[in-house]
Amino acid sequence: MRATQQLHDLGQSLWLDNITRGLLTSGTLRRYIEELSVTGLTSNPTIFDKAIEDSDFYDSAIRQKTAEGKFGEALFFELALEDVTQAADLFRPIHDASGGVDGWVSLEVSPLLADDTAGTVKAAAQLHGRGRRPNLFIKIPATPAGIPAIEEAIFAGVPVNATLLFSRDQYLGAAEAYTRGIERRIDAGLDPKVGSVASLFVSRWDVAVKDRVAKPLRNRLGIAIAKQTYRAYRELLASSRWKRLLAAGARPQRLLWASTGTKDPDASETLYVEALAAPDTVNTVPEKTLLAFSDRGRLNNTALPNDGGDAETVLANFARAGVDAVALASDLQHDGTLSFAKSWNDLMDCIASKSALLVKAR
Repeated sequence: MRATQQLHDLGQSLWLDNITRGLLTSGTLRRYIEELSVTGLTSNPTIFDKAIEDSDFYDSAIRQKTAEGKFGEALFFELALEDVTQAADLFRPIHDASGGVDGWVSLEVSPLLADDTAGTVKAAAQLHGRGRRPNLFIKIPATPAGIPAIEEAIFAGVPVNATLLFSRDQYLGAAEAYTRGIERRIDAGLDPKVGSVASLFVSRWDVAVKDRVAKPLRNRLGIAIAKQTYRAYRELLASSRWKRLLAAGARPQRLLWASTGTKDPDASETLYVEALAAPDTVNTVPEKTLLAFSDRGRLNNTALPNDGGDAETVLANFARAGVDAVALASDLQHDGTLSFAKSWNDLMDCIASKSALLVKAR
């Protein structure tokens, strides 16, 4: 049995952190679904930037849309929605069979809205409405301005992927926003079933401290933070507050491991996938990591313990080494917000230059 199937049988959803038109038109994504137990997909501006810049799959559509007077964000979202909705249709049977728990795809609002609550809520509703797919998540960064936007989007019935989370406390903030949104829907007599995941970024922790700690601590911080967060997640699901919501028909927000591609060339390509196998969670992996795990991954028939295992001990070791996890989590979220904004601006530049080049060639 493939390791990917073992992970699925454990109760963890394996999603692909990639989307390109080539993946769709070549049948590769369909093959991953059928053969590698892939049950969902996430995207971000960096992924689209690379896909558009490094291939000619989008050239015809860019040429046509430019001739129609579309440019910038408007042109991009038309391209992205074409890809994401096609992927959503591929995952729709999984979504239906799982009762809406699995089979999701994600599309992000403009990262330039990270500090704009009202703008984020409006953009999320518009994108979800344009997508017209029940299994479409709208990604909203869980920044200080994004937290209230998550609550409002959930209350409005927009499924949300709460992204750019780096710590237990940041996760709990996003979970609270989701919970409040659901409670408000119940109070208003609305359907409480609104899908959501909370995306905790893992490997960026280890990149941030790799030159600050001794070798025995390398590539251990991200996993420890994830384990600590998983404990909080299990405690939340077991709380009386959530039991009341479940009884009312609500669906839990699932915890998602993001940034699980190994950045250290001396570490295993499948490090984070194997370490974070856990039921009732999602792991979204780059294509390279997916293929490596399928070929060489190993699960030892174990899953993360609900109490987080050795997380607190490992975190204490990092604290003694001078790592302030609270401050670093804030820095990582801030840096991640800036990085996504840069990727967005690079994407807009890429589309503008491609549009100009294609129009000139015509």
